Amino acid sequence: MVIGDGLLTPAISVFSAVSGLELSMSKDQHQYAVIPITCFILVCLFALQHFGTHRVGFCFAPVVLTWLICISALGLYNIIHWNPHVYQALSPYYMLRFLKKTRKGGWMSLGGILLCITGSEAMFADLGHFSYTAIQMAFTFLVYPALILAYMGQAAYLSKHHHTIHDIDFYVSVPESVRWPVLAIAILASVVGSQAIISGTFSIINQSQSLGCFPRVKVVHTSDKIHGQIYIPEINWMLMILCIAVTVGFRDTKHMGNASGLAVMAVMLVTTCLTSLVIILCWQKPPIVAFIFLLFFGSIELLYFSASLVKFREGAWLPILLALFLVSIMFVWHYATIKKYEYDLQNKVSLEWLLALGPSLGIARVPGIGIVFSDLTSGIPANFSRFVTNLPAFHRLLVFVCIKSVPVPFVPPDERYLVGRVGPAAHRSYRCIVRYGYRDVHQDVDSFESELISRLADFIRYDWDKEHGITDICNEDDGYRSGASSSECRLAVIGTVAISGGPPFETEETVQPASVSVGFPTVDSVTDIVEMEPLDVVERRVRFAIDTDSEADPRSEMDAQLREELHDLQAAQLAGTAFILGNSHVKAKQGSSLLKRLAINFGYNFLRRNCRGPDVVLKVPPASLLEVGMVYVL
Repeated sequence: MVIGDGLLTPAISVFSAVSGLELSMSKDQHQYAVIPITCFILVCLFALQHFGTHRVGFCFAPVVLTWLICISALGLYNIIHWNPHVYQALSPYYMLRFLKKTRKGGWMSLGGILLCITGSEAMFADLGHFSYTAIQMAFTFLVYPALILAYMGQAAYLSKHHHTIHDIDFYVSVPESVRWPVLAIAILASVVGSQAIISGTFSIINQSQSLGCFPRVKVVHTSDKIHGQIYIPEINWMLMILCIAVTVGFRDTKHMGNASGLAVMAVMLVTTCLTSLVIILCWQKPPIVAFIFLLFFGSIELLYFSASLVKFREGAWLPILLALFLVSIMFVWHYATIKKYEYDLQNKVSLEWLLALGPSLGIARVPGIGIVFSDLTSGIPANFSRFVTNLPAFHRLLVFVCIKSVPVPFVPPDERYLVGRVGPAAHRSYRCIVRYGYRDVHQDVDSFESELISRLADFIRYDWDKEHGITDICNEDDGYRSGASSSECRLAVIGTVAISGGPPFETEETVQPASVSVGFPTVDSVTDIVEMEPLDVVERRVRFAIDTDSEADPRSEMDAQLREELHDLQAAQLAGTAFILGNSHVKAKQGSSLLKRLAINFGYNFLRRNCRGPDVVLKVPPASLLEVGMVYVL
């Protein structure tokens, strides 16, 4: 519904602002001028999105402030000039009297009255730019009083002219001498208001795909300083086309208002229901508190929602249709993603199989680092076994990388990497779980590779220190040093562990321009895939400083093994890195229902082929990319 609101709000905002030309043109001129002008403004609005909010945001505050002062002044003028006693309408007594007198007609009018509060449902998008306190203060002391004065002024004007006016319109109450300046400010304000809900749409799609509930799309972070300012090209152009279609199709604010009103009330109603769950599960309040909250706010919102639903055939069908379409896409994508993960869990290969691979079986270890992406946090993924079966060789240093999006906004950098061994130290195989919050910006490939090698070096040092009794993160029965164990050591959070001695490597930093592609999908992984615009980034090169003067140390044998492992890591890095990704095809198993076959064979595969793939996002050079074909029978 938020995405549907992002489609309807720009259309109705710009159209209603431009409709002020009606009072300055003949009916024929107005009919052929308003629609083209609205469509032109919408095209310009969406075409400017790729520049980012920060490029044009400096003019947003003056425009909104000018608009609020303008409607406040007009409201005060109309109140003083036409009906100074209109302030009495603030009393709830008149609201109850109105509903009692009009009955069904008054109830149905609630569907139009709720348009007074549209826009507040997109307030969450402002949290990417402002603090809670700033939003609360601005709304309480500026926005709310301005809106009250504006609506009271219109009511004062209508109380004296309701017999002679056929169309109730905002511009009717505007004095003719200032109508053109007000029209210009209204159009600018509608553009700014539309920008907020468009940004909110981008934000909710980005977070949905981070949680595996939306197909992967290109996300561009338009600002390297302000978090939360993003741009999604595919969604942007789709919204533009649909906005123009809605404008041309409906051609009046009545139908657009009915559609927008239902979308807004649905968003608010669902938000209230979810907040009641938050009160119980997150805030740990008694269920009775959540019930009272839900009963109070839910009953009011249900009243407005039912009034909007009555106007289903007069435009309210559009957000329902859009919501059903989007929910179908999200359900198919999420269902197939979960089923693929379950398939990977059931078909993963045991560690004994990996440790048994060797020259006796004709398996060769080639120089370099092999980074195998997988959704699994334990065991050997099936795509790697398929890779070794068809090409009996793998890299001398192997890293199984799992990118996980966790349901928190941000993960501190020091807690991002979990590193452990896969098998004995001599096997040179590791596992790394990289955790990102759903609002974290992912690293680019080059910095990720350097950071990963740096964390592996930290872990190697830490792991050998553990052997001297400094720390202990493995179970007693792990015992993989003997070479006979088939278990994996528990993962260590590298970045927070204490490592004795100096670092086994040095870093150099150079600033150079780079095209940064961020996001590290696993094999069709449940992660958000984010891209950034080209910007100056700091590229880290890891240079190892291996101490060779430690023969006098009684632990020289272990130190020698430590230096050997670090030397192997350094040699593998110099030999190059290969990224092993899965190229999957999914199909429903025989005997599945017709609905499941349609969802998997057609729906999911169509989305997978047309959304951004792992290799596209990573922008890995063809020489460094190895794709392994996999068929998933779900």
